[in-house]
Amino acid sequence: MLIDGETMGQRSFFDIENRLQSISQLGDPLERLTAAIPWECFRPLLEPVHEKERKSKAGRKPFDVVLMFKMLVLQTLYNLADEQVEYQIRDRLSFTRFLGLGIEDEVPDATTVWRFRERLKELGLLERVFNRFDDFLVAEGFEARQGQIIDASIVPVPIQRNRREENQQLKNGEVPQAWGEAKRAQKDVDGRWTGKRGKRYFGYKNHISIDAEHKLIRRFKTTPANVHDSQVFDDLVDPDNVDPAVWADSAYRSEETEQVLQDAGYESHICEKGQRNRPLSHEQQANNRQRSNIRSRVEHVFGFQENSLGGKFIRTIGLARAKVKIGLINLTYNLMRYLQLTKGRKGAPAVA
Repeated sequence: MLIDGETMGQRSFFDIENRLQSISQLGDPLERLTAAIPWECFRPLLEPVHEKERKSKAGRKPFDVVLMFKMLVLQTLYNLADEQVEYQIRDRLSFTRFLGLGIEDEVPDATTVWRFRERLKELGLLERVFNRFDDFLVAEGFEARQGQIIDASIVPVPIQRNRREENQQLKNGEVPQAWGEAKRAQKDVDGRWTGKRGKRYFGYKNHISIDAEHKLIRRFKTTPANVHDSQVFDDLVDPDNVDPAVWADSAYRSEETEQVLQDAGYESHICEKGQRNRPLSHEQQANNRQRSNIRSRVEHVFGFQENSLGGKFIRTIGLARAKVKIGLINLTYNLMRYLQLTKGRKGAPAVA
């Protein structure tokens, strides 16, 4: 039996619709993410990405900035390389639906994804986008409450194989003269080694401050891995939290920090640490256990990033790019946390 082209086209269209309906019935988290997040609120912040002066009007029109931003969220959510996110969008109907693309629409390639992320880096837009979503969270009733918890997590990057003298030069802030431009582009001169629980790691640190009630990230900072947690403490304290309580582990404890918090009107719940020949008393140990019951909530954040977002390892070179990658991990965590917080709320999208 012969079937004309129009009939075949109709069958293909309905087949795609039926498959998408089945995906929805099985539970597509991207469908709820599409409906719950005000993606257009990011457009004014992202538009400068395309404001580079063009040499002529010839060539392909740039892809929509919100579409490109959603591609980066997809990439972060599923821990995909640039080439893999392009492939998965071409292959998966749930991905194309999330991006608002039809089966016949052009898909941005891996190079376009890389260039868009580079522009975010060059323009320093990621933190502004992160803060814009935080404004939305506050407007939705999720303001920072019940105090804040500050902590840091190591984010490894590919290990650099350098000679001892080259590593010493990097520590001194110098770039080995023997490295040509091509080799320099492949070398991470910003990442640093650090130790934790007897293991060595090379990369960066994700320093965050979350509110104790909602477990949303309110502030973050990215540094080389060897930067001590206490050095960025002041940058992480969130003055917008309506509760003055501040929780942190003993790495942040110092007389200076305690005095700064007291002078600023904060209530310190930073764990105490013993010193040589001066172990903690039973009362101090009991206080630390009580503080840890609250402080441990931040581990849920890092656990989600590690298990669901691949946040314990990134493939990038240099501090500037690490800031964008880690910033996207923190923002994507907040997007998904918002879905969890609003699940079952009246008016929320009824998608599993």
